[in-house]
Amino acid sequence: MADPIEPSTSPDPNPNPIPATIIHPRREPFDHGLIPIQKLIFNDPVEALTPLKQKLASSSTQRVDSAAVAELLQISSDHARLVIETLASVLHSEIDPLVAARPVDVDSVGADLRDLILFLYIQSYKRLLPRSHKDPAAVADVWPSTSAFDGYLSALSPLQLVRSNSRRFMPSPTDEEAHQLSFLQKHLANILSLLSEPVEVEGEESPVLTMEGFEHLGFLIQFDDKGSEGVPLSQAAPFFANSDPDMPAVPVPVSQVHDWLLQTIASSLEHFTEKALAKENGPSSGSDQDVTMADASPRSAKALPSVRSPCIIEGVSKSSYVKQASDINNSSVKVINCHDSTIYILAPLRYAVIYGCSDATIVLGAVGKAVRVEHCERVHVIIAAKRVCIANCRECVFFLGVNQRPLVLGDNHKLQVAPYNTYYSQLEEHMTEVGIVSTINRWDEALPVGAVDPHDSFSHPAGVSDAQAESTTRLDPDQFTNFLIPNWFEGASTGSTKDNPFPLPDAYLTSQQRNQNNLSEIKQILREAPLEENRKRELSSALHVYFRDWLYASGNIRQLYCLQGD
Repeated sequence: MADPIEPSTSPDPNPNPIPATIIHPRREPFDHGLIPIQKLIFNDPVEALTPLKQKLASSSTQRVDSAAVAELLQISSDHARLVIETLASVLHSEIDPLVAARPVDVDSVGADLRDLILFLYIQSYKRLLPRSHKDPAAVADVWPSTSAFDGYLSALSPLQLVRSNSRRFMPSPTDEEAHQLSFLQKHLANILSLLSEPVEVEGEESPVLTMEGFEHLGFLIQFDDKGSEGVPLSQAAPFFANSDPDMPAVPVPVSQVHDWLLQTIASSLEHFTEKALAKENGPSSGSDQDVTMADASPRSAKALPSVRSPCIIEGVSKSSYVKQASDINNSSVKVINCHDSTIYILAPLRYAVIYGCSDATIVLGAVGKAVRVEHCERVHVIIAAKRVCIANCRECVFFLGVNQRPLVLGDNHKLQVAPYNTYYSQLEEHMTEVGIVSTINRWDEALPVGAVDPHDSFSHPAGVSDAQAESTTRLDPDQFTNFLIPNWFEGASTGSTKDNPFPLPDAYLTSQQRNQNNLSEIKQILREAPLEENRKRELSSALHVYFRDWLYASGNIRQLYCLQGD
């Protein structure tokens, strides 16, 4: 008689094992690389881009300048330059010469043809629809329900009505990642065909992919290999992983690359879905979690570090919030749904997004790649950056130190720009670290493009796709003032910056000097006023009362409370 089978005591295998290799989309091209210019969006990208590739492939350097882009795409020189500069800001390879090119050298350096092809291909991408907030009551509590524009709503276009009546919230990072990866999955065959080269096999042409061509996929995707991030593409793929570095790798048939990538993308998407379901069914955590806005404070708001995902600061309401370089473990920041607050991010960054904020002041230290400000109302934004994109904002003022022309798109109203107006002790050190030049400031050279963003997933009224966005106006120099950043951590900062590193235009410098002279004169008059001691006390008391009233009326009283609390 056979021995009875003992029940197994070993633990059940993991029902949802993590795939050995996980593909992630690179977020930067999708977050910062989409340009709302109709001529860049093709109904059939392969049909449109193949002749362009063939025409430019004869170049010995395989690099393309803005003049060639303007001619081939039939766009203006300003828009062609915008294409090259935007591509440079989202490139995957830091050693590409375009990344480090000085503004005057951008055209002579040009863009790699394969990167340009991929950049133009993803211009047909449609962003994921914004989601609703988990707590609409909390949103209503902090997002003002009235605006100076409410009286105009009856005269607005349907596009503006849609935007003005919606309270938009960004999709979760997991949802966005899955949406972007699904786009790449759908278009993978086309993308590989544009990167391939024909070779003759047994008398017939067959498309193959070289290891160099495969590496250019790094513009769109990146691999995690068993949890280790940042694996080079050629090392993650089985067909190039063991290539002799001293010998040219043998090209691989496109069909082989296509099948392997499709399989890996499918398993990655399945992993993302299971991860999202686990978050929905279990305790919420991580960057997909919303902070209840009414409860948010400088210490409770989300600042979530991750190697690949951005640091997310969400839900700060009626308070001040400070982050220094030592507090941020990654190179990208998203400030989302912050209201009636002052936010300081005093750190060197690569990318930054400000989304859905209102009645706030937001200071970004030094951003070396790109900043995007979207769906904000009555916000003052102070930025030192390589480039900035402003989309769908109202009644905002931007104090800019930027090396490239500010890009303005979408449904904007009453936007003002002014030169940069602040500093902190490590600002110049951070600017040098990320490659911002203080001698170039194009703050007042806004480049307005489409009033309708063809990359969103909303339906738009017919006939508005070619309309140009409302541009910016200059802030009146008489209204320009310096913004003083409090010395939050006295003695901890070792930087050398003692003043605004961006030179002020004459009109603003003259106004600033006039204001300083007026203040000095008033102080002198008060000191020399022939008043008895009791009258001086009355005057001092009256000044304190007016100052206190101004603090409460302007909301700046919160900053004093925050300073006392720290």
